[in-house]
Amino acid sequence: MSDPPRYVLDSAADATTVLRRLARDGWTTREGFAVTDPTWDLTTARLALYGRVPDTDTVALVVLAAARGAAVVAICDPAGDLGHALLDDLSRLGPVLRHAEAEPPAAAATDTVTLIPEQRALLERLANGETIAAAAAAEFLSLRTANRRIAQARAALGVRTTREAVLAYLRQRPAR
Repeated sequence: MSDPPRYVLDSAADATTVLRRLARDGWTTREGFAVTDPTWDLTTARLALYGRVPDTDTVALVVLAAARGAAVVAICDPAGDLGHALLDDLSRLGPVLRHAEAEPPAAAATDTVTLIPEQRALLERLANGETIAAAAAAEFLSLRTANRRIAQARAALGVRTTREAVLAYLRQRPAR
């Protein structure tokens, strides 16, 4: 499964073009970026959120929604301060498209990443809400070894944080 698309566009007309294409492709579109769904990973929900980004609070909501797996279509001046902040934060999650004609990549890089069994087991436990220390103990690893395995998984998945690694792992693991 590919990463949900992330768009930062400067006009409502461009956003409408993208939203029509997403709706044709089976995405459910909804205005606003606040996500009340208790499920953390929204990738399988195929939810596309859209709207204007007038302030830094909305930037935070857009990034959180994208991190949870929702597609986002943000209307914001990419050259302004808010646009720069939004592009910087979203770029940490993956590619950000800035033109309505741009098509999202067919497959994300994390789709082909191979993790060793210890890394998968640790990420699975973290995804289920365990702490790193609890996951390490359950897998009979020292905390130092667990942290090293998670750091290796982050590098392999091309992400900076453990949270991003867990999300990338959840997106690439087979559906259950």
